[in-house]
Amino acid sequence: MTRKKCRLPQAIVLVLAPLPAFADTSLQLEWDLRARHEQVDDSGFDDKAQASTLRVRAGLRAAFGPGLTAFAEGEGVAAANDHYNSGANGRTGYPGVLDPTGAELNQAWLGWKGGKAGATLGRQRIVLDNQRWVGNVGWRQNEQTFDALALQWRPAASVTLGYHWLDKVHRVAGDDALNRLARERDLDTHLLNAAWKSGAQQVAGYAYLHDDRDVASASTATYGVRWTGSRMRDGRGPGWTLEAARQVDNADNPRDFGHDYWLLEPTWTHGRIIARAGWEHLGGDGVTAVQTPLATLHAFNGWGDQFLVTPPGGLEDRYAGAGGKFGRGRLDSKLNWAVAWHDYRADNGGRYGREWNASLGFPLPGGLAGLVKVADYRADGFSRDTTKVWLQVEWRGSHALVVGDAR
Repeated sequence: MTRKKCRLPQAIVLVLAPLPAFADTSLQLEWDLRARHEQVDDSGFDDKAQASTLRVRAGLRAAFGPGLTAFAEGEGVAAANDHYNSGANGRTGYPGVLDPTGAELNQAWLGWKGGKAGATLGRQRIVLDNQRWVGNVGWRQNEQTFDALALQWRPAASVTLGYHWLDKVHRVAGDDALNRLARERDLDTHLLNAAWKSGAQQVAGYAYLHDDRDVASASTATYGVRWTGSRMRDGRGPGWTLEAARQVDNADNPRDFGHDYWLLEPTWTHGRIIARAGWEHLGGDGVTAVQTPLATLHAFNGWGDQFLVTPPGGLEDRYAGAGGKFGRGRLDSKLNWAVAWHDYRADNGGRYGREWNASLGFPLPGGLAGLVKVADYRADGFSRDTTKVWLQVEWRGSHALVVGDAR
């Protein structure tokens, strides 16, 4: 049986021309469009930030030959106004919203996947565990990606071994950021991760040897272990996340330090609701502190983004929250909500502040997804009172294409 062929735009044909001419090459067009309005009321500024932006991301995935895949993706961000400081537009009289305008190559990689092993080479998205140490910062309009080599091996069904070598990180501030070091960094970073999974439990050990060739003081070595699990029965029961790590100076870092990290997070699930409490500790000595420069930082320590860089005195984040899904009829389980409260303190005493977060996600006609999100930070010795509100609509999709003689 022969499938019908698709007539492709000339530009796509030119992209595909260098690929090996395999008899059966399948193509998939992928896209992600996201419109967002972000308002920031920071007590340190006379004016509020009002950022209305549109992110367009489109990519082409080609599968050819035995386990081979290639992917190329472009990304562009446009803004309806400049009433915010993007880090690239020079509008320093407004609070910061790190969504600069511009266009760039977001991903371009070649991958191979076999029965027990796989490899990916090129500019790619990398997400490890819960993204506390390495992630793609998916919340921002401009994604963080890496020029890297990724290797994975599964010697057994329950064991996964991973290795990444990072040559460069392309940061969310974009190619036009006024601060050159906020655009991208040259690296020689080695990430090793080993995970064992049994039922609802997983134990992961890691060694992240981060060497920042542009900022030597950012080079660190982090060694840790993470244990997650749950004991569910009839849709209810406890869960947990326990993690401990030690971070020390690495490579040419001129400073000599060693700091502890830990996370304790018990959860309780009851039907479609999950409640959680947590205590995250990032050690500091008043001069240096645990840092996570490659992480998806917005997901941790509150959506107000007050602690993207850990203060020299370290950080104690004690939090509680809940979330889940609800809805009836056509909206059954399609509405999702979350609320959280954070209390921030220094490692060695002293309060930083407190914060409330809340969000509501909902479907819209035409396959769109809507989101309303709020963060309210009240300072008590660190930074300033800040309130942020987001209104967002997103459309993701894909469309399969076929070239060649598929038999």
